[in-house]
Amino acid sequence: MDTGYSFARPKQSRLTAIKVLITCNRERSHMRIQPLCILAVLAFVPNANAENLSPSDLTRLVRQDCGSCHGMRLTGGLGTPLTREALAGRSPESLTATILYGRPGTTMPAWKSLLSVAQAEWISARLLEGFPEESR
Repeated sequence: MDTGYSFARPKQSRLTAIKVLITCNRERSHMRIQPLCILAVLAFVPNANAENLSPSDLTRLVRQDCGSCHGMRLTGGLGTPLTREALAGRSPESLTATILYGRPGTTMPAWKSLLSVAQAEWISARLLEGFPEESR
């Protein structure tokens, strides 16, 4: 039995809540609104698990959510650049740990409540090889 809920409908599945997050971010035109979408899902969907997100969904999540701090082209902004060149020399394990557990003392949040280890590893590998563009 799924006990997760979202801010939209109390018995909505966790996967749907994650897709609401992605849609919310895709439809917002103001960068400051995007982190509010993240916080809404984090606050109202405890231990959300997005096992069924496709690579396309994960790409959109990184481009939109990570892009709100790291720049929409991932070339830097509030957060550091996430380009292949900027991450040269970093291990995939280090990047995965940063994605899952954040960076204490910085604005980098932990994503372990929204992403699985496998998904964080997928994102890390794509970042190290040059992150794909979002397909439209």
